[in-house]
Amino acid sequence: MGCAEKGNVSQVFGRGLVTYSIEFYPLARRFLTRLRDASLYKRVHRAIDNLQEEPRPAGCKKLAGSSNRYRIRVGDYRIIYEIEDSAVRVLVLAIENRRDIYN
Repeated sequence: MGCAEKGNVSQVFGRGLVTYSIEFYPLARRFLTRLRDASLYKRVHRAIDNLQEEPRPAGCKKLAGSSNRYRIRVGDYRIIYEIEDSAVRVLVLAIENRRDIYN
């Protein structure tokens, strides 16, 4: 399953593996549709896809002032997202260059 606007939630019994659905805020979706660098697009897309299996990957940082917001790095870009464990969902809020993301 790829980075769909709304993905399916599945559970593999026996291993306890839960797959989170991925949803995008319009700002994040707009960034992806306007991205012209194919290499960066693949890396960002892969990082978001990986959040389905592991929403708190090694290297992710919990953002101060929020109980469920995190960020991951993809080169000079940052992906800001929220994890909703009760809904088994990752909500991608923003994707921006590191110099612009926190403004």
